Amino acid sequence: MPVMHAAILMALATLLFATMGVTVKWASALYGTGEIVFYRGLIGASLMWGLSRWRGVALATQVPTLHFWRSASGVSALMLWFFAISQLPLATAVTLNYMSSVWMALFLIGGAVLLGAKRVDGRLVATVMLGFAGVVSVLRPTITPDQMWGGLAGLMSGMLSAMAYLQVKALGEAGEPEPRIVFYFSLCGMAAGLSVALFSGGLHAHTWKGLAWLLATGLLATTAQVLMTRAYAIGRALSNASLQYLGIVFSFIYGVALFDDPVHPLALAGMAMIMVAGLAATLLRTQQVKAPDNPPTEY
Repeated sequence: MPVMHAAILMALATLLFATMGVTVKWASALYGTGEIVFYRGLIGASLMWGLSRWRGVALATQVPTLHFWRSASGVSALMLWFFAISQLPLATAVTLNYMSSVWMALFLIGGAVLLGAKRVDGRLVATVMLGFAGVVSVLRPTITPDQMWGGLAGLMSGMLSAMAYLQVKALGEAGEPEPRIVFYFSLCGMAAGLSVALFSGGLHAHTWKGLAWLLATGLLATTAQVLMTRAYAIGRALSNASLQYLGIVFSFIYGVALFDDPVHPLALAGMAMIMVAGLAATLLRTQQVKAPDNPPTEY
């Protein structure tokens, strides 16, 4: 059954993304955020180039401006998220990034107001309020004052991920294939990551352990993206969105088991609120925006 197959793909994708968070956290002990993003982009671009050749997909594009804005927002989100992972408990960083659906709901509210709507959907407003209440609940017991920049970075990564989603949607409507979108995103990641790395002290010498974490990060992210893309192609959008939030659960388990992250009831309640808000935002967005859902391609 295709829906069941999509569920398996989606569950595997979220597990791989959560595992990528682990390798990013370990790599952060040896490399700066810019370096990790650079090597992530290098691996992703190489794999997408090979995939494009295999599928016979040309990499030349007629809409370079759309690719630029999509890549700029997506790479910025990636950079901020990797920084948040290096600074915060793993589940906290992942949860803040998963606020992207709530940010999308806020964008819908803002767009309605700017267009002069006489009435704003109260359900969307409630969704946004629940999401931000969840953020407060997650942050208060889990981060210390010196981690506030990491918390802000995680929150901003979710907002920029929502902006990247809008750009991916525009690229899909322009007929751009997935390998081409991810290829240019990866190239932008290489350029931005290398620039940040050189500005902040240059590239570090490699060790076998460091290379292993970098390679694992790139392979896990790219494989997870392919699985998620396939899941969105054959499954139901809301079902996929529901399973996507398994990433928070997987990250929580990893954080406790591998990094001794603290377990706070208030933080757990906040994660639950963000998951509920995200699912509600996805459902309401699907009802209000009559367009096909696109799989997230930020990472």
